[in-house]
Parts: sequence; C-alpha cells; structure tokens
Amino acid sequence: MANNSLKKNITLVIGSGAIKCAASIGMWQTLVEENIEVDMIVGCSAGSVYGAGIAMGMSVNEIKMWSERTWTTEIMQDYLMNLKASRDGKLKFSEASGLVDDSILNARIKMILEDRTFNDLKKKFIVAATDMSNGEKVVISEGKLFDAVRASIALPLIFPPWQINGKLYVDGAASDPLPIDTAIQNGAGIIIAMGFSIDYKKKMKSLTAVQEQMTAIYINNILKASYAFNNLAHHSEIFAIVPEFNEPLSMFDVDKIPGIIEQGAAATRKQIPHIKRLLSSMD
Repeated sequence: MANNSLKKNITLVIGSGAIKCAASIGMWQTLVEENIEVDMIVGCSAGSVYGAGIAMGMSVNEIKMWSERTWTTEIMQDYLMNLKASRDGKLKFSEASGLVDDSILNARIKMILEDRTFNDLKKKFIVAATDMSNGEKVVISEGKLFDAVRASIALPLIFPPWQINGKLYVDGAASDPLPIDTAIQNGAGIIIAMGFSIDYKKKMKSLTAVQEQMTAIYINNILKASYAFNNLAHHSEIFAIVPEFNEPLSMFDVDKIPGIIEQGAAATRKQIPHIKRLLSSMD
C-alpha cells in the first residue's frame, strides 16, 4: 500500500550560501508552476531569509525585489575601519562583537519580516542556528521571526551574534550548512534540499583570504558529510538540488541575481520528473 502520509509532508531545506541562496527563488517558482505543494520549510543562514519569505506567502517577484535591495555593500558598514582597528589593537573584541555595524542589515530584514512570529506564517517554518557557547545546532520554530533569522545569519566575526533569551547564537552554517536532519526529525517524508558549496580561492594574499579559505574547507566538508549521512539514514526520498554557477559569486553580486534564480530553476527542473514519479506512486 502506498504511504500517502509522505505526500502531505513535502519539505524544502534551504542551506547556507549567502547570495547563492537566491537560487531558492527559482526552485520555489518551479515547484509552484508544477503544482507541487510544500508543507514545511527549513532554513539555515541566508537560506532562512528566503525560507521566511516563502513561509510568509510572498510572491516570487516580491522575494526577488527584496533580495536585490538587501544584499548591497551598505550592510557591511564600518567593516574595513573595524578590521584595521582590530589589527592595531584599538578595537577590543568580546563574544558579542562583530566587525560590522549591523544596524542597516537589521533594518532591511525587519522591513520585510516586521514583528511577525512563527504563528503568523502560512507554512510551517524552522530555522537552524548555532549556540555560540557550545557549538551545538539549535532549532528555532517559535517566537519572533526576526530573532530567529537574524541569529541564523550571524556570520562569525563579521555580523555580531544575536541574543535570544540570554543566549548568543551565530550562523547556522557553523554547525550544519544543510540541516536535512532537522527536516527528518520534524516528520518530513519527501525532502527537497537545496545546498551550496563555498567557492575556493585560487590565490590568498592576506590573512583574511586565508581565513576565508579555511572556512570554505570546513563548511564544504561538513556539507558533504551531512548530506551523505542523511541520504543513507533516511528511509524516504531526499532530492538534492545543487545549482551550478559558472563563476565565483560574492555576497554583493546583486546584478547577478536573475542568473542565480535561473540556475536554481534549472537545477530544480532536472529533479521534477523524479519528484512527480514518486508522488504518482503514492496516489
């Protein structure tokens, strides 16, 4: 007998990937066009931003416009000045510090999320972040939507950690850049997971570049290991959506967002026949 309950538990997992996460707009657009209804979304890091938009019921165009307005160089205000000050010893760091004044970033996120809570969403939504005190993954599915998203995008050393109920949280990617297991633990039957690797640098001429390269190595290895384990352990289907990009992308390549969206759509279309075949078998 077909397990029809799985059909009612289609979950999107949108992993970390900075501006690459805009590819999830193309994924979402394709699923809507194909009448594939999603029941739950799990977001991590920048993926939580796009997951929130989908869970709120925003249109594809609304999410695209918001994305283009958000990922601009203004959100990195004071970064270079603070970086120099930290090297000179003039800027004292603590566990709550970051090299960026996050006021612009916070304002742009609040502009769309406002004061919504998880209870205000049209679809079930879960955010993955990381507890700064012990490095453990933390799943957030209640309270203020802004707090959860802001915690999940708190890029270590760059954006200050975010405090919720007295605890400091940082980027979800630090513990799990593609939290498929969170979807499994919350009853997902069919999982459509969009993940992104971090581009490696060919040349490193500064301490910052070396640090970024090491971060890429850590995150990419965690991503591969996590996907391999969950794909073996899960008894239902996991459809991996991995967009391919022809060039390295920086956090602020907003002019490339249309192409990023199309790559997300193209990668999703490759999986549509397989997803529909599974759904048909459950009828």
